[in-house]
Amino acid sequence: MAGIINQTVVTEFILLGFSYQTRIKYTMFFIFLVVYVVTLIANSLVILVILTDSHFNSPMYFFLCNLSLIDLCYSSSSIPKSLEGMVANRSAITFPGCAAQMYCGLALGVAQCILLAVMAWDRYVAICRPLNYQVIMNKSVCYRLALITWCSAFLLSLVFVSVTLTTPFCGKHQIDHSACETKAVLRLACTDIHVREAVIFLMSVAILFIPVCIIFFTYTYIIFTILRMPSASGRHKAFSTCGSHLTVVILFFGTAMAMYLSPTSKNSAENNKVMSLFYGAVTPMLNPLIYTLRNNEVKGAVHRLFCRKT
Repeated sequence: MAGIINQTVVTEFILLGFSYQTRIKYTMFFIFLVVYVVTLIANSLVILVILTDSHFNSPMYFFLCNLSLIDLCYSSSSIPKSLEGMVANRSAITFPGCAAQMYCGLALGVAQCILLAVMAWDRYVAICRPLNYQVIMNKSVCYRLALITWCSAFLLSLVFVSVTLTTPFCGKHQIDHSACETKAVLRLACTDIHVREAVIFLMSVAILFIPVCIIFFTYTYIIFTILRMPSASGRHKAFSTCGSHLTVVILFFGTAMAMYLSPTSKNSAENNKVMSLFYGAVTPMLNPLIYTLRNNEVKGAVHRLFCRKT
């Protein structure tokens, strides 16, 4: 019944965007537009290189391709609307459009949480059990892990969206945000939302902390294994491979926890908007750069790709 009320009373939302001065807003628009374009190019390039170069048929690059696809889709699900909100005083979005944006953003964010844990497991098997790596991480297992990641993310996100958008809004439709973010939408409710906030908070804790725990324990074993390696070059190569993944993990989970686990009262609306932009634009841009700049194989493949086209 609540869902029917929502859709009859509120048919669209108004995204208020940023309340900064015009000059600051246009500066931010230019910066994040450049970041978004770089994100699209960098992630598309990583996907293209991995799919077209036969050297990248290992599980690590298969999961990296999935990560770039997530980053590509995630940034595109919210950043264009955020950019629109920067240059306009307000930006309208329909109720179904808001639901779709929220659902896609949440699903892709959850998918990245799970995928980073899967990538940590892949590194654990490669470094701690190298003789059995090809058997354990065969193509069938990799495909299943990817399928579980995507399906789990899209199913879990249904709970977030249903809990948020079945709230009675009673005509309130101005979202103090540049996108349909869960906390910002819940503030429009004309009923008590403590139970809904508790559900979202507990799910956020589980989705963020379970992968973090998996990553922590796998890397504990990985570090001990690397330190016992007799070869200095082997230790350096292992640390270099794991360093890229750990950098992405810290960057992603650090901003995600700051956004979803911190009390609302301690975050102003403007700070939350900036954090959301950073989380949705800067992080997806840095991920492919972190992996490519530290990986000579990927840099060589990009060079071969452009040389072949020229």
